[in-house]
Amino acid sequence: MSEGGGLKRGEEGLAREEDSIRWIDLDGERRVCTENLARGIDVYGERLVTIKGIEYRAWDPFRSKLAAAIIKGLKHLPIKYGSKVLYLGASTGTTASHISDIVGTSGLVFCVESSARVARELISRVAAHRSNIIPIIEDARRPNAYFSVTGKVDVVYCDIAQPDQTEIAIANCKMYLKNHGYLILVIKTRSIDVTKEPKDVVKGEVSKLEDSNFKVEHVINLQPFDKDHAMALARYV
Repeated sequence: MSEGGGLKRGEEGLAREEDSIRWIDLDGERRVCTENLARGIDVYGERLVTIKGIEYRAWDPFRSKLAAAIIKGLKHLPIKYGSKVLYLGASTGTTASHISDIVGTSGLVFCVESSARVARELISRVAAHRSNIIPIIEDARRPNAYFSVTGKVDVVYCDIAQPDQTEIAIANCKMYLKNHGYLILVIKTRSIDVTKEPKDVVKGEVSKLEDSNFKVEHVINLQPFDKDHAMALARYV
């Protein structure tokens, strides 16, 4: 943990106070950061910096696709303080931990992970230190299996490597997402179809969303942080 850095607010994109993220100058580089809900504890070796008594965590875009999207110009982040988020494919909790920072003590992050081995790391590294993280060891293809745990949510965040990842996301949204809630979908083109051009795969997945009562507001190519990956932000209408 280190002291220093300059806090930047209101400069561009999501660098606004109400968006629950901050841009901070660290060693001459502007970094997107979140206020650390578990003070003094890092999750994946990220840098901690304290400014005016508040501790922030530097958000690594090479480790988190959501951070990459923000840096690439995501204009609207529907995850706010107090939000309830259903996270499909939470893995060991890198991105989920930053979402936990954003939603704060009034929000909840339901983390669905099918691998018991990976989920153990999610629990020990993240959930053990954050009461707003709820691990769910289940297959996202079986949304009925965890209905009683989550209820309706404000945002569904989907980051799973399956050929039918968009269909899985849509099924979960139909069951859990509030009307006019948001889906943040990571489109892993090589997991969907390696024989097609990535841009064509993205176009096809966006069409699936549009055919399923979603208004797609933004599609972002995540290069150079993630090759052949995109992110779609869509509102459930």
